[in-house]
Amino acid sequence: MLQARQDQPEGAAAVTEGNLEARMALEDAPQFDRLHSRLTEHGVRFEELTSAECTARHLGRTTRMVEPGSGATFEFYLPADDRTYVFTSRLAKIQRIGHAVIKTPQYRKVVNFLRDVLNFAESDSIGDGVTFFRCFPNPYHHGFGVAAGPQNGWHHVNFMVSEIDDIGKAINRLREANAPIVYGPGRHVASGSVFLYWLDPDGMTVEYSFGMEEFPEVAARPPRRLPMTPEILDSWGGRPDARMASRGNLERANI
Repeated sequence: MLQARQDQPEGAAAVTEGNLEARMALEDAPQFDRLHSRLTEHGVRFEELTSAECTARHLGRTTRMVEPGSGATFEFYLPADDRTYVFTSRLAKIQRIGHAVIKTPQYRKVVNFLRDVLNFAESDSIGDGVTFFRCFPNPYHHGFGVAAGPQNGWHHVNFMVSEIDDIGKAINRLREANAPIVYGPGRHVASGSVFLYWLDPDGMTVEYSFGMEEFPEVAARPPRRLPMTPEILDSWGGRPDARMASRGNLERANI
């Protein structure tokens, strides 16, 4: 089974010339053999990045592939070294890159691929429109998500903050900067997180969240199928702005 490193942000998003790709940290080198075997078995092309490209991007060994349903580029990598990089907060106390969510009209196909081929563990789904995955053995409710949408694209990128006050302070900073807040503050029923979504200068959706259910590595609860209702999406009764998740291309590698 593919395994992610517990000490790495397994659902990181990388920006490349205005597009986005998903980057996943593997637990150890033998995971590459399992990954390559799975992809070959299912007829999915992949490539290993050259040493020069890995060095230039401060990565260790890296494999790149394109998810067949959404066209999203995934990179699976090992860190270049064992150093720990500490983020020094200036405003919000960002704990980690929390998760990334894509949207696609091939929703069921993408969900099946992530679960059955890449071994992402399903935590919950909402109706037939959203599925949340954690990258085993990472404990957080979701590090990656898939939403149904009219075209392939990026839904949002999340940063987990260390204190609930960071969300309140962010509201005031965003308003002072005339940055559109498109959803929240509120609380997601699926993960238990308090959330706030806004648009960055390119119109892409970014989320701050505080608090999230964590799963044990052994004997985790089974995934739930929750109804697609406003009260499930936000137990505080909020409604999203129509601009939410409307911008953001997926990076499709030429493999």
